[in-house]
Amino acid sequence: MTRRFDAIIVGAGQAGPSLAGRLTGAGMTVAIIERKLFGGTCVNTGCMPTKTLVASAYAAHLARRSADYGVMLGGPVRIDMARVHERAATVSRNSRTNVEKWLRGMDRCTVLTGHARFTGPDRIVVGEETLTAPRIFLNVGGRALVPAMPGVDRVPFLTNTSMVALDRVPKHLVVVGGSYIGLEFAQMHRRFGAEVTVVEKGPRLVGREDEDMSQAIREILEGEGIAVRTGAECIRFAPHAEGVAVGLDCSEGAPEVIGSDVLLAVGRRPNTDDLGLEHAGVAVDERGTIKVDDGLATSVPGIWALGDCNGRGAFTHTAYNDFEIVAANLLDGENCRVSERIPGYALYIDPPLGRVGMTLAQARASGRPLLVGRRPMTRVGRAVEKGETQGFMSVVADAETKQILGAAILGTSGDEAIHGLLDAMNARVPYPTLRWAVPIHPTVSELIPTLLESMQPEG
Repeated sequence: MTRRFDAIIVGAGQAGPSLAGRLTGAGMTVAIIERKLFGGTCVNTGCMPTKTLVASAYAAHLARRSADYGVMLGGPVRIDMARVHERAATVSRNSRTNVEKWLRGMDRCTVLTGHARFTGPDRIVVGEETLTAPRIFLNVGGRALVPAMPGVDRVPFLTNTSMVALDRVPKHLVVVGGSYIGLEFAQMHRRFGAEVTVVEKGPRLVGREDEDMSQAIREILEGEGIAVRTGAECIRFAPHAEGVAVGLDCSEGAPEVIGSDVLLAVGRRPNTDDLGLEHAGVAVDERGTIKVDDGLATSVPGIWALGDCNGRGAFTHTAYNDFEIVAANLLDGENCRVSERIPGYALYIDPPLGRVGMTLAQARASGRPLLVGRRPMTRVGRAVEKGETQGFMSVVADAETKQILGAAILGTSGDEAIHGLLDAMNARVPYPTLRWAVPIHPTVSELIPTLLESMQPEG
């Protein structure tokens, strides 16, 4: 027997449940299928548990610095990692429960648990049940990439999923991958008390950022006692009595690092390899990422892909925006496009990095005349008052149109303050407009007009 619906959604991550709400609100019958944990990566192994862990690590860091603020605590700071873990797990569990409860209580929505597989372009099998619909939305997310590095199959290793489940502090954590996920775990576990080494194949950390930003991030981490090894061209693994031996081919430093634990944080891959996409004719690239057009439609009419699996932005906020785009186009008569989205993201080390739009290197590559501005966080009253003056803020604009092309704030509250510049970019206002804003004192945002007044021709 085949069950017919107006729409089928595969995956209950960031985009799926909200889309189910819009579609059922429009009178459609919807089946939503989840084979594991409701809420997707963000709720279960990504943003929510990791940022909860970051908050615990920040509390430990602040406690160690308490004397700087005239607050005297007795004895060394101790970490109860079981309680730290349970706090993060509770945050995830509550959110996951709320998502599932919302879906199961939604009118015209049928929730199924199991592994969904295509048997045709409008037909999906879940267990023994066959479903069909003229509209199918894929929100299947992604998982940690485990590349075939020498010896990786001979040693135990952690990924972001197993890291958030860890209820102990590693003696020596070796993080392979010097980008967003790896650096957040590196700093938090250093603050929990672990010895930490970050190993990066490239010449610098967070290679997509400008060189001065990469260097500033490195200095922050090294200032907390994290060892950083860049230029590790041939990373290899071998069992060791103390854990895992990580072999390196670096231009400097010891050729081998012994870790009690190893975290692989070298990228993500989409969860598309076992969906039976070939039976539907859905085109994917060499990485398994589903190819979509500017409206998130796949190569097959009636099938859309949202979130991490479409390669258009591996973030919670971009996945949610994918839902907004699809819903607006299908239900509201809009013509929203992914290409109109201004990319923004954050790196949640402490202090955090908020980034929007182009880096300076990308702006230079565009060939247009540029204006650039930069100010250190030591100029920010809020940062001085908090005793957290590391970092800087920078902005780049088109010299002719005065449109902001990109900006970054590495510093306390940088992930929040960056939104003033993101909003200006979305509103398409020239940057001199912001020079006459009157931000509240004392905030990080209050330095933005001063930053913009400092704009000078690049070069």
